[in-house]
Amino acid sequence: MKVVRAATAGFCMGVSLALQRLDKALEEQPARPTRTLGPIIHNPQVLADYEQRGVFCIEGAEDVREGDRVVIRAHGIPRELEEAVRSRGAVVVDATCPKVKKAQLAIARATKNGATLLLFGEAAHPEVRGLVSYASGEAHVFGDEAALAALRPDPARPYVLASQTTQHRGAFEHIEAELRERLPHLEVLSTICDATRERQDEARRIAAEVDAMVVVGGRNSGNTRRLAELAAESGIPAWHVESAAELLRKNFREKQTVGLTAGASTPKRLIDEAQAWLEAI
Repeated sequence: MKVVRAATAGFCMGVSLALQRLDKALEEQPARPTRTLGPIIHNPQVLADYEQRGVFCIEGAEDVREGDRVVIRAHGIPRELEEAVRSRGAVVVDATCPKVKKAQLAIARATKNGATLLLFGEAAHPEVRGLVSYASGEAHVFGDEAALAALRPDPARPYVLASQTTQHRGAFEHIEAELRERLPHLEVLSTICDATRERQDEARRIAAEVDAMVVVGGRNSGNTRRLAELAAESGIPAWHVESAAELLRKNFREKQTVGLTAGASTPKRLIDEAQAWLEAI
């Protein structure tokens, strides 16, 4: 079977930097207890590898002891949680993706005078919880246009529109155009990562040329799920798997070409394994 593999598949810059910072910390002081505040990235195989090296995930400041090394996840964390961790005497390694950090600081600057934040994203996602914590005024998270309409923004008030860094750029631009017509006091922040746009554009191009798509990555990875959704929107079968072990031969009967892409937190070895499995059919 012919496999068309996306050039953008695999680790993005933010994920690579986060893991490099964690690896460097482990090399410099291997004996110091090391914890990550939430999963450092959204990939179960990577997390399992770090657990083998003694790195475990915690969710709150109450789990931190003085002298612990605490690594802030690539998605970032709420500002108040970081302050609480530092107050407990932890050694903090900030592995927040630079794009996420830029978005956090942009939101803080844009809302410092009390403007209301309208954030396009998944309310339960850790990145979103972190972004919202940097807003000085009110903050509302919406996942689609219906949820935004339910907020009934007041044209007389100032608003700041921003997005989760891995959201769909086309959808965000459509929302921006509509809000600019209704809200005269609107500031729009460009917070969607270029790497996300490039992956999504390439996934669409490949999906238009193949009989089916395979998207490899963690199921709790928002950017991976969106790649799978985009592939499915092209009208071809699309499967989101965490590893090649989940692929089923029966799904590829009578298929000649298959597209292959992966989320920003998917290790290269998992993509290679999926490609080898498909090519062996």
